[in-house]
Amino acid sequence: MSAKKNGFATTSPNKNGTLKRILRYVGRYPMSLIGTLLCSVVTVAASLCVPVFFGDAIDCIVESGVDFTSLTAIFAKTGVAVAIAAISQWLLSLCNNRISCNVVRDLRKDAFDKLGSLPLQYVDTHSHGDTVSRIIADADQFSEGLLMGFTQFFTGLMTILGTIAFMLVTNWKIGLIVVVVTPASLFVARFVATHTHRFFQEQTRVRGEQTAFTEEALTGLKTTQAFSHEEENERRFNEINARLEKASMNATFYSSLTNPSTRFINNLVYALVALVGAFDVASGAFTVGGLTKFLSYANQYTKPFNEISGVITELKSAFACAARIFELIDEQEEISDRQNKPLQNVTGNVCLNGVAFSYTKEKKLIENLSLQVSEGQRIAIVGRTGSGKTTLINLLMRFYDVDEGAVLVEGQDVRSVTRNSLRKHYGMVLQETWLKCGTVRENLKMGKPDCSDEEMIAAAKAAHAHGFIKRMEKGYDTLLSEDGGNLSEGQKQLLCITRIMLTKPPMLILDEATSSIDTRTELKISDAFHTLMEGRTSFIVAHRLSTIIGADCILVMEGGRVVEKGTHAQLLKQKGAYARLYNGQFA
Repeated sequence: MSAKKNGFATTSPNKNGTLKRILRYVGRYPMSLIGTLLCSVVTVAASLCVPVFFGDAIDCIVESGVDFTSLTAIFAKTGVAVAIAAISQWLLSLCNNRISCNVVRDLRKDAFDKLGSLPLQYVDTHSHGDTVSRIIADADQFSEGLLMGFTQFFTGLMTILGTIAFMLVTNWKIGLIVVVVTPASLFVARFVATHTHRFFQEQTRVRGEQTAFTEEALTGLKTTQAFSHEEENERRFNEINARLEKASMNATFYSSLTNPSTRFINNLVYALVALVGAFDVASGAFTVGGLTKFLSYANQYTKPFNEISGVITELKSAFACAARIFELIDEQEEISDRQNKPLQNVTGNVCLNGVAFSYTKEKKLIENLSLQVSEGQRIAIVGRTGSGKTTLINLLMRFYDVDEGAVLVEGQDVRSVTRNSLRKHYGMVLQETWLKCGTVRENLKMGKPDCSDEEMIAAAKAAHAHGFIKRMEKGYDTLLSEDGGNLSEGQKQLLCITRIMLTKPPMLILDEATSSIDTRTELKISDAFHTLMEGRTSFIVAHRLSTIIGADCILVMEGGRVVEKGTHAQLLKQKGAYARLYNGQFA
């Protein structure tokens, strides 16, 4: 069954499909599975021997009084059986933990690998926090449920088979009572589980929403405080938290009905066995020790059914979490470009031929856009917010594919070359900076790992970043926290500019690259950019029009269309859209 979500067709995995996929992941570890099966057999066999020994001890006392020699031998055998059961139980837990941890590791790896192949449209239309919740929180919840399920499943199955065989052989009438009545608890558990699955689905969905909101609130904490929006955030969080509480309470309450229901039926079975067995003992058909064994086995037989009620909550929650992870793994990937050839011999000739593009079919954005850019030209793109400037950059980099027309680089359609070869010929400096957790050196060498320290320092000096880097505690070896830590926005942007200056690509994209830099430093950076742009095709998105006066061509965009095109002087003479923008800033 498919559903439309945020513009994407997604598949809602059913419970059977989810179970089959989980089993495929588990099947990757056959040795651990074999170990689990063998340890389950040994654990159950040793546990089933203990009631036999205790029954023999009771019969020994009843028939011949206290015979310490016989009792000592029986207790010694009991101790050996208990020791074997304990060791095999430990090994069983070890195997189950290995399966659980490996499966969750594989799931997380597949989910994270999928992130690298998802189109930018998915990232733009899905909450980052919800995606993080699927890979981290849902995977953890799934791991706990899987571990508990495996631990109980194999030992429970062996216990049921072993005890039922003993009871039918020893006294088929009483054994038949147990076999017929006990499965009723399974039907009760199944009935409750069927009606609680949707509550666990709602619980995991709301938990993802809460994670997303918390991540958003933490990321934008400064903005929240600046606009005194704390109370509104708190109100919104409390509202989500209340829904999560309600969903969790419903899931836990209804699933917990299984436990008392199954225990009532199993206790009823135990009482019937005791009653019928007592009559057999009174008639001489059964020994006291034999009845003790039988009661013990009846209790052991019903124990796995009782444990279902404890496992059912975790399993249902685990299935719901696994379905969310599989939903991410099943998302539609970017169109593969493995069959395409790499883009080579790039000098900077770019052509847009009748390009049309829109994020949604209902709202048109770029229509019939044509542009010819020659090697070494500086193309400035200006316009009001929402006019399509950043969209044009996305098309140049092939973050999105055009709906109509084509984007050509060196005469080749960008859809016919590999994305990696296309993007490595562009150098991007965006208004939004990005730095990874690592040293300054690691961040600067990201685009050119094999460069020397001399090249790196030269690029930093050209970008006017060398000075503040040397003033840091460990200079270029200073460790930066996520997204730059305590660096100012201007300093982070200088590091990003240094990173591009180090790679020296044949084409540049500067999207408000100096927006967070003071005017004095901007003048210095502009000189560095002029040097960097020499002989390179450059696309410059700017709001401050003073930075693009010297561009070879200025494109003025409105509503996704180029309404004016020319040099700074030519556009001022036209007294059109560009003149109004320019005079609005400098009049």
